[in-house]
Formats: sequence, C-alpha cells, structure tokens
Amino acid sequence: MKIIHPLPAGIKEQAPTAPATRAPGEGAPKAAPGLVGSAGAEVQLSATAASLRTSAAPAEFDAAKVERIAQSIAEGRFKVNAEAIADKLIANAQELLGKVQR
Repeated sequence: MKIIHPLPAGIKEQAPTAPATRAPGEGAPKAAPGLVGSAGAEVQLSATAASLRTSAAPAEFDAAKVERIAQSIAEGRFKVNAEAIADKLIANAQELLGKVQR
C-alpha cells in the first residue's frame, strides 16, 4: 500500500518558469515546477523529485477498511505487526531507489 500525501494547506503547485540567466560557469541543477506557499515563498523541486511526485499512481482509499481499523483501535483489538511494516518499508524503499537510479 502506498501512501501519497497531498500538498499541505496553503501550498499550491505553480507552473514551470523559465530558468534564470546565469553567468558562464554558474551551472545549477535544472529545477522542476515550483511550489508557492501562502507567504509567497517559492520552493523549486529537482527534476528527480518532480518525476517521483508525478509518476505516483493515484492513491486507493477504502473507507470501510479505515472504519474497521478505527473500530478495532477504539476497542483495543488492533495489533501492530512490526515485521510486516518493516517488510513493506524495505520494499517501498527498494522501489523508490530503483526509480531514482534509472
């Protein structure tokens, strides 16, 4: 199961801007579309970060499953399977590293 977080409140995606003109020898990494916060500060994503963000599949949401888990937590029946969580974290990290290295 992949968890994809939406942008935080007050942050919106901004269309790509033309790269700034730089003097020779002042090479900078190519930036992806920026994000603009409510205070007007702009953040540039690297090309790799932008590709990871846009290549993610849409998140699946099962409201009934969430309700069942919430109910079991409320009733004290929910048990954390640390081994399963660790296995999935490792698998997700390996998948992410595979995307970055290609």
